[in-house]
Amino acid sequence: MKLKVLILALVLTLPSIVFAADTNTSSTVVTDKAPPTASAPSLVINNSDVCKSAASAAIQTQILGFASGITITDLNCERLKLSRGLYGMGMKVAAVSLLCQDARVFDGMWMAGTPCPYKGSIGDAAKTNWEENPEHAPADSKFLKKKEKKQE
Repeated sequence: MKLKVLILALVLTLPSIVFAADTNTSSTVVTDKAPPTASAPSLVINNSDVCKSAASAAIQTQILGFASGITITDLNCERLKLSRGLYGMGMKVAAVSLLCQDARVFDGMWMAGTPCPYKGSIGDAAKTNWEENPEHAPADSKFLKKKEKKQE
């Protein structure tokens, strides 16, 4: 008998439990207003022949937002473009001299036995001038700076 009463009680209360979520008695007020948004500016560089790249960012709180963008110049790209322009105008020594401002190119030329031009001199004369004035070599050069340290 107890089992029958228990089953009857479950059958009578189960539908009310299942459908209890149909009503919503919330006391919160919902407004149809989106929170403010900080949008990062889009910095578009369409031309692939430009030695710049762009970066932008934004941050937003409930009260204050901030957005900013910058462009970053690639100095090595500029050096290559300038050198290419000089070479195209027939100024080959000036083009090589411009590339030699990079220590990697300077060291590569030195290792190949073709030192970078030095104030208009090329070949063996340039090598002699570089050895006499190692302080004029690019700061990151591994060869002339090492020779300068050995002499001290």
